[in-house]
Amino acid sequence: MLPRGDGQALVGGGAMPASSSRREKIEALLADDPRDTFLRYSLALELQKEGQQEQSLSRLNELIEDDPPYVPAFLMAGQQLVQLGQHAQAREVFARGIAEAQSQGDQHAAEEMAGFAAQIPGG
Repeated sequence: MLPRGDGQALVGGGAMPASSSRREKIEALLADDPRDTFLRYSLALELQKEGQQEQSLSRLNELIEDDPPYVPAFLMAGQQLVQLGQHAQAREVFARGIAEAQSQGDQHAAEEMAGFAAQIPGG
């Protein structure tokens, strides 16, 4: 984002008030590149911070269904599902995420998800 000196900033080729929320800034950048994985993930995290769990989980699920799936999305979706008390769904997401992380050679992410999965109540 480039400052303009008039209280506005250039975002995605257009002007946006400097006071815009982080979410609005991410959405403006996504308008220019809607397939940007990191921006899509960032938007899901912002939605979670705003308490919009369903929208956040929907965005994370889109990233999970990408080809290739975005491994960090499994971790965040699983954590959100645990917070919502949806333990069976969280276990399923973590299991899929562990398998995907391993297939992508990301052992650290696989171990991290296995640790979270092991802490789910009633497992």
